[in-house]
Amino acid sequence: MVLLIAVALGLIGGLMRAKITKGQMRMIDVQHLWLVFVAYIPQFFAFYFTPTQKLIPNKWVPFLLIGSQIFLLFFVWINRKVKGFRLLGLGLLCNFTAIVLNGGFMPIPPYAAQKLIPPDSNLVLELGKRVGLGKDILLSIEETNLWFLGDVLTLPAWMGYPLAFSFGDILISMGAFWLLWELGRPQENSKEASP
Repeated sequence: MVLLIAVALGLIGGLMRAKITKGQMRMIDVQHLWLVFVAYIPQFFAFYFTPTQKLIPNKWVPFLLIGSQIFLLFFVWINRKVKGFRLLGLGLLCNFTAIVLNGGFMPIPPYAAQKLIPPDSNLVLELGKRVGLGKDILLSIEETNLWFLGDVLTLPAWMGYPLAFSFGDILISMGAFWLLWELGRPQENSKEASP
């Protein structure tokens, strides 16, 4: 959700920047975009596609999540010279570190996890266990390696959308915004040789 907001704002910002500077949206040369799709496939089947969520054993999930993160980190490394990618990569590295150091799941403290559960839900949270069928594992701050890199942040209740996210997610979102903002950057005028 945080990333989607950043992408939307980045696209709007890039369009407005292009309009203000009387330019047009530019293309950014991103290499090996296919790595993003390869990275997303295991996450899609493990966390978002209902028919397969329950079929994938819990013991496989850490490998799928870590493998997916490795593909994304490789993609960012290849494109590190593109504006926004270094910040995006730093965010991915923060999330990857938290996941690897906490058994292959993203750690979430009880106070953040509790905010995600609807009042009428019968979901029972248990320390040390995966939260529902998501990527998070419920750990107390004391049990979490580098707890501050986990999903410790939540949206305010007045927004009406329960969401926990990490410091890494913020960096990823900032990098994505910067990348899309650059789409509206004015073209550099080439100096014409005088006759």
